[in-house]
Amino acid sequence: MPRLLLTDESWSKLVPIIRDSGVYFKPNLRLIIEGILWKLRSGAPWRDLPECFGPWSSVYNQFNRWAQKGRWIYIFKSIRGELDNEWNFADGTIVSAHQHAAGAASGVENAIGKSRGGNTTKVHMLADAHGNPIDFEIIGGHVHDSQQAENLIAMSEAESFIADKAYDSESLRQQAQNKQMHTVIPRRKNSKKGDNHDRDLYKLRHLIENLFARLKHFRAVATRYEKLKRNYEAIVYIGCALVWLNL
Repeated sequence: MPRLLLTDESWSKLVPIIRDSGVYFKPNLRLIIEGILWKLRSGAPWRDLPECFGPWSSVYNQFNRWAQKGRWIYIFKSIRGELDNEWNFADGTIVSAHQHAAGAASGVENAIGKSRGGNTTKVHMLADAHGNPIDFEIIGGHVHDSQQAENLIAMSEAESFIADKAYDSESLRQQAQNKQMHTVIPRRKNSKKGDNHDRDLYKLRHLIENLFARLKHFRAVATRYEKLKRNYEAIVYIGCALVWLNL
């Protein structure tokens, strides 16, 4: 039997959430979810799923149906604990898209862009004061951070919003100010305005970098194999749910 991720304690926390989402509770559901987590951890093709988890197609279909219906998002938000919004961190990380991630059907959103590193996707994350995930956005790797920051600020309920200089924009600062939010964002070198951000608070930004490092322990997060944005988003939501589940 391959290494499993769910302890009895973790499973006991998941059961009521899964039941509340309206899922038919099959006797082998725990084993199917373990198969999905094996894929998350290993990054292997679905067809290479060990037989002990059941037919690979059954495990994939369960994952895909829940992604279509938004159940992975529901599970993450139900597991997510109390947020510490004294300050929030925002940052993005580039993820290489494997060649098997290309070729989604025409007209289907895949959020893959061309950059120097080839086909890439970017995960824009919002984290609370302890560096735990609040929510995220998936975009093509060619899109600049500042173009996505408005959505992260809209998600945030923090007293202070901490981000690196890629988010240096007067419109973003104004948006944060309209929400009574203090910005801790250093100015770019060519900025004509003085840089007076809170340097001590900015040093805590390593917490969101630590979060990305934890998520990228899961190989299906660190490299994108899913063709559809929806399915890769589900993979990241599962990883974020496990971060909260293990706290």
